Amino acid sequence: QVQLVESGGGLVQTGGSLGLSCVASGRSFSSNAMGWFRQTPGKESEFVAAISGSGLTTTYGNFVKGRFTVSRDNAKNTVFLQMNSLKPEDTAVYYCAARFGINEVGVDRSEYDYWGQGTQVTVSS
Repeated sequence: QVQLVESGGGLVQTGGSLGLSCVASGRSFSSNAMGWFRQTPGKESEFVAAISGSGLTTTYGNFVKGRFTVSRDNAKNTVFLQMNSLKPEDTAVYYCAARFGINEVGVDRSEYDYWGQGTQVTVSS
């Protein structure tokens, strides 16, 4: 069983930055690839970023275009999402997710086994 708790969401102006964190409970955190997804009301869940268990591989959604960086600290069971140059269309609830026991990144929500409760990010224009 893995529990995930996100933090760091909030309100920011267009062009600003926010850093999200997700702390995982349980052992063997470094064995789990971690992902970030986001969702707005009435829209499908959207892949944001993912990082392999080792931290050596990252991948991003097409819309990111170099603005976000995903990283992890396996000693602290934490994955991060640094978001820069934020736009109003980045407004969403952001969720972290874990691929239990799988090192490789995934881009589809069906590949993830555990989810956090989400944190709201609001970008004002």
